[in-house]
Amino acid sequence: MSVINAAQATQIAQSAQNTQSGQATGSQANESGSTQFVGEEFNNFLKLLTAQLRHQDPLSPLDSTQFVEQLASFSTLEQQVQSNTSLKSMASMIGDLHSMFASEWLGQTVTVESSWVPYSGDQVDFSFDAPNEATAAVLTIANSAGEAVYSDRLTIDDERKSWDGRFSNGGAAASGEIYQFGIDLYAGDTFLGTVAPQVLTKVTDVGTENGELRIGTSSSLSGDLGQVRRVTE
Repeated sequence: MSVINAAQATQIAQSAQNTQSGQATGSQANESGSTQFVGEEFNNFLKLLTAQLRHQDPLSPLDSTQFVEQLASFSTLEQQVQSNTSLKSMASMIGDLHSMFASEWLGQTVTVESSWVPYSGDQVDFSFDAPNEATAAVLTIANSAGEAVYSDRLTIDDERKSWDGRFSNGGAAASGEIYQFGIDLYAGDTFLGTVAPQVLTKVTDVGTENGELRIGTSSSLSGDLGQVRRVTE
Protein backbone atom coordinates (compact mmCIF):
# COMPACT_ATOMS: atom_id res chain seq x y z
CA MET A 1 0.00 0.00 0.00
CA SER A 2 1.40 3.41 -0.99
CA VAL A 3 1.18 5.57 2.12
CA ILE A 4 1.11 9.27 2.99
CA ASN A 5 1.87 9.82 6.66
CA ALA A 6 1.60 12.80 8.97
CA ALA A 7 5.17 13.95 8.30
CA GLN A 8 4.28 14.52 4.65
CA ALA A 9 0.99 16.35 5.26
CA THR A 10 2.47 19.84 5.49
CA GLN A 11 4.50 19.42 2.33
CA ILE A 12 1.44 18.11 0.47
CA ALA A 13 -0.71 21.02 1.58
CA GLN A 14 1.93 23.57 0.52
CA SER A 15 2.52 21.99 -2.86
CA ALA A 16 -1.12 21.30 -3.74
CA GLN A 17 -1.79 24.81 -5.00
CA ASN A 18 1.45 24.91 -7.02
CA THR A 19 0.58 21.54 -8.52
CA GLN A 20 -2.85 22.70 -9.59
CA SER A 21 -1.56 25.93 -11.13
CA GLY A 22 1.19 24.13 -13.01
CA GLN A 23 -0.96 21.24 -14.13
CA ALA A 24 -2.51 23.05 -17.09
CA THR A 25 0.91 24.24 -18.32
CA GLY A 26 2.39 20.75 -17.91
CA SER A 27 -0.54 19.17 -19.70
CA GLN A 28 -0.16 21.60 -22.60
CA ALA A 29 3.55 20.85 -22.80
CA ASN A 30 2.93 17.08 -22.88
CA GLU A 31 0.24 17.47 -25.50
CA SER A 32 2.51 19.70 -27.58
CA GLY A 33 5.35 17.19 -27.30
CA SER A 34 3.11 14.32 -28.35
CA THR A 35 1.69 16.30 -31.25
CA GLN A 36 5.20 17.18 -32.39
CA PHE A 37 6.21 13.53 -32.19
CA VAL A 38 3.21 12.44 -34.26
CA GLY A 39 3.88 15.23 -36.77
CA GLU A 40 7.48 14.09 -37.23
CA GLU A 41 6.35 10.50 -37.76
CA PHE A 42 3.81 11.64 -40.33
CA ASN A 43 6.47 13.61 -42.22
CA ASN A 44 8.71 10.54 -42.20
CA PHE A 45 5.82 8.48 -43.53
CA LEU A 46 5.27 10.94 -46.39
CA LYS A 47 9.00 10.91 -47.24
CA LEU A 48 8.98 7.12 -47.29
CA LEU A 49 5.88 7.06 -49.45
CA THR A 50 7.38 9.58 -51.90
CA ALA A 51 10.63 7.60 -52.10
CA GLN A 52 8.72 4.40 -52.83
CA LEU A 53 6.77 6.08 -55.60
CA ARG A 54 9.92 7.56 -57.17
CA HIS A 55 11.91 4.35 -57.16
CA GLN A 56 9.26 1.79 -57.95
CA ASP A 57 9.64 -0.33 -61.07
CA PRO A 58 7.26 1.06 -63.74
CA LEU A 59 6.81 -2.48 -65.05
CA SER A 60 5.96 -3.78 -61.57
CA PRO A 61 4.42 -0.95 -59.53
CA LEU A 62 3.81 -1.35 -55.83
CA ASP A 63 0.39 -2.47 -54.77
CA SER A 64 -1.70 0.48 -53.55
CA THR A 65 -2.95 -1.77 -50.73
CA GLN A 66 0.50 -1.55 -49.14
CA PHE A 67 0.21 2.22 -48.89
CA VAL A 68 -3.20 1.91 -47.27
CA GLU A 69 -1.81 -0.56 -44.74
CA GLN A 70 1.08 1.76 -43.92
CA LEU A 71 -1.31 4.67 -43.45
CA ALA A 72 -3.47 2.55 -41.17
CA SER A 73 -0.39 1.62 -39.12
CA PHE A 74 0.48 5.29 -38.73
CA SER A 75 -3.11 6.08 -37.66
CA THR A 76 -2.87 3.37 -35.00
CA LEU A 77 0.43 4.79 -33.77
CA GLU A 78 -1.10 8.27 -33.53
CA GLN A 79 -4.04 6.97 -31.48
CA GLN A 80 -1.72 5.09 -29.12
CA VAL A 81 0.38 8.19 -28.48
CA GLN A 82 -2.69 10.28 -27.75
CA SER A 83 -4.13 7.58 -25.48
CA ASN A 84 -0.89 7.31 -23.51
CA THR A 85 -0.84 11.08 -23.04
CA SER A 86 -4.44 11.07 -21.77
CA LEU A 87 -3.77 8.17 -19.39
CA LYS A 88 -0.68 9.87 -17.94
CA SER A 89 -2.67 13.06 -17.41
CA MET A 90 -5.47 11.15 -15.67
CA ALA A 91 -3.02 9.25 -13.44
CA SER A 92 -1.38 12.52 -12.43
CA MET A 93 -4.72 14.09 -11.56
CA ILE A 94 -5.77 11.05 -9.50
CA GLY A 95 -2.48 11.11 -7.61
CA ASP A 96 -2.92 14.80 -6.81
CA LEU A 97 -6.48 14.19 -5.58
CA HIS A 98 -5.30 11.34 -3.34
CA SER A 99 -2.61 13.56 -1.83
CA MET A 100 -4.99 16.43 -1.18
CA PHE A 101 -7.59 14.04 0.23
CA ALA A 102 -5.02 12.47 2.54
CA SER A 103 -3.95 15.82 3.98
CA GLU A 104 -7.57 16.52 4.97
CA TRP A 105 -7.90 13.25 6.94
CA LEU A 106 -4.57 13.02 8.75
CA GLY A 107 -4.96 13.60 12.50
CA GLN A 108 -8.77 13.44 12.36
CA THR A 109 -10.75 11.40 14.91
CA VAL A 110 -12.74 8.66 13.21
CA THR A 111 -14.55 5.45 13.99
CA VAL A 112 -13.52 2.15 12.43
CA GLU A 113 -15.86 -0.83 12.70
CA SER A 114 -14.03 -3.95 13.82
CA SER A 115 -14.81 -7.04 15.89
CA TRP A 116 -11.11 -7.54 16.62
CA VAL A 117 -9.46 -4.71 18.54
CA PRO A 118 -5.74 -4.46 19.46
CA TYR A 119 -5.18 -3.39 23.07
CA SER A 120 -2.39 -0.83 23.51
CA GLY A 121 -2.60 -0.26 27.27
CA ASP A 122 -5.00 2.68 26.96
CA GLN A 123 -8.75 2.40 27.33
CA VAL A 124 -10.68 1.47 24.21
CA ASP A 125 -13.39 4.01 23.35
CA PHE A 126 -16.19 2.89 21.08
CA SER A 127 -19.82 3.32 20.04
CA PHE A 128 -22.21 0.98 18.24
CA ASP A 129 -25.22 1.09 15.95
CA ALA A 130 -28.50 -0.25 17.35
CA PRO A 131 -31.94 -0.40 15.75
CA ASN A 132 -34.72 1.72 17.22
CA GLU A 133 -36.47 -1.29 18.73
CA ALA A 134 -33.39 -2.33 20.76
CA THR A 135 -33.86 -1.92 24.50
CA ALA A 136 -30.76 -3.64 25.86
CA ALA A 137 -27.16 -4.35 24.84
CA VAL A 138 -24.58 -6.67 26.36
CA LEU A 139 -20.86 -6.39 25.58
CA THR A 140 -18.77 -9.56 25.60
CA ILE A 141 -14.98 -9.48 25.12
CA ALA A 142 -12.99 -12.63 24.38
CA ASN A 143 -9.26 -13.27 24.08
CA SER A 144 -7.56 -14.74 21.02
CA ALA A 145 -8.33 -18.25 22.30
CA GLY A 146 -12.05 -17.49 22.27
CA GLU A 147 -12.37 -17.36 26.08
CA ALA A 148 -14.71 -14.66 27.41
CA VAL A 149 -12.76 -12.34 29.72
CA TYR A 150 -15.23 -9.50 30.21
CA SER A 151 -18.98 -8.91 30.03
CA ASP A 152 -21.06 -5.84 30.82
CA ARG A 153 -24.53 -4.45 30.16
CA LEU A 154 -24.38 -1.27 28.07
CA THR A 155 -26.69 1.72 28.08
CA ILE A 156 -27.96 2.15 24.54
CA ASP A 157 -28.52 5.90 24.86
CA ASP A 158 -24.85 6.61 25.73
CA GLU A 159 -23.01 8.01 22.71
CA ARG A 160 -19.65 6.56 23.78
CA LYS A 161 -18.56 3.56 25.79
CA SER A 162 -15.14 2.46 26.95
CA TRP A 163 -13.23 -0.56 28.20
CA ASP A 164 -10.24 0.01 30.47
CA GLY A 165 -8.64 -3.38 29.90
CA ARG A 166 -9.85 -5.02 33.10
CA PHE A 167 -11.26 -8.53 33.12
CA SER A 168 -14.36 -9.61 34.99
CA ASN A 169 -12.23 -11.93 37.19
CA GLY A 170 -9.94 -9.10 38.27
CA GLY A 171 -7.20 -9.75 35.69
CA ALA A 172 -6.01 -7.26 33.10
CA ALA A 173 -5.47 -7.23 29.35
CA ALA A 174 -1.95 -7.49 28.02
CA SER A 175 -0.68 -4.69 25.83
CA GLY A 176 -0.25 -5.87 22.25
CA GLU A 177 -2.90 -8.57 22.50
CA ILE A 178 -5.97 -8.61 20.26
CA TYR A 179 -9.43 -9.05 21.72
CA GLN A 180 -12.75 -9.86 20.09
CA PHE A 181 -15.67 -7.54 20.85
CA GLY A 182 -19.30 -8.58 20.37
CA ILE A 183 -22.36 -6.54 21.33
CA ASP A 184 -25.59 -8.55 21.64
CA LEU A 185 -28.76 -6.53 21.10
CA TYR A 186 -32.19 -7.30 22.57
CA ALA A 187 -35.74 -5.97 22.26
CA GLY A 188 -37.11 -7.02 25.61
CA ASP A 189 -36.32 -10.75 25.78
CA THR A 190 -36.00 -11.07 22.00
CA PHE A 191 -32.46 -11.42 20.66
CA LEU A 192 -31.91 -9.10 17.67
CA GLY A 193 -28.35 -10.00 16.74
CA THR A 194 -24.70 -9.19 17.41
CA VAL A 195 -22.90 -6.09 16.12
CA ALA A 196 -19.27 -4.97 16.12
CA PRO A 197 -18.13 -1.79 17.89
CA GLN A 198 -17.22 1.43 16.12
CA VAL A 199 -13.76 2.03 17.61
CA LEU A 200 -12.74 5.68 18.10
CA THR A 201 -9.21 6.39 16.90
CA LYS A 202 -7.07 8.94 15.03
CA VAL A 203 -5.92 8.74 11.42
CA THR A 204 -2.13 8.43 11.12
CA ASP A 205 -1.74 7.70 7.40
CA VAL A 206 -3.72 7.46 4.18
CA GLY A 207 -2.70 5.39 1.18
CA THR A 208 -3.93 3.41 -1.80
CA GLU A 209 -4.19 -0.34 -2.12
CA ASN A 210 -5.49 -1.98 -5.30
CA GLY A 211 -6.87 1.39 -6.34
CA GLU A 212 -8.78 1.90 -3.07
CA LEU A 213 -8.06 4.60 -0.50
CA ARG A 214 -7.30 3.13 2.93
CA ILE A 215 -6.43 4.65 6.28
CA GLY A 216 -4.15 3.58 9.11
CA THR A 217 -4.89 4.65 12.68
CA SER A 218 -3.27 5.10 16.07
CA SER A 219 -5.14 2.00 17.31
CA SER A 220 -3.45 -0.15 14.63
CA LEU A 221 -6.79 -0.60 12.87
CA SER A 222 -7.06 0.06 9.15
CA GLY A 223 -9.93 0.19 6.70
CA ASP A 224 -11.32 1.50 3.45
CA LEU A 225 -11.98 5.22 3.55
CA GLY A 226 -15.59 4.68 2.49
CA GLN A 227 -16.22 2.65 5.66
CA VAL A 228 -14.75 5.22 8.04
CA ARG A 229 -16.80 7.85 9.87
CA ARG A 230 -15.35 11.20 10.85
CA VAL A 231 -16.16 12.20 14.45
CA THR A 232 -16.92 15.80 15.37
CA GLU A 233 -15.30 16.57 18.70
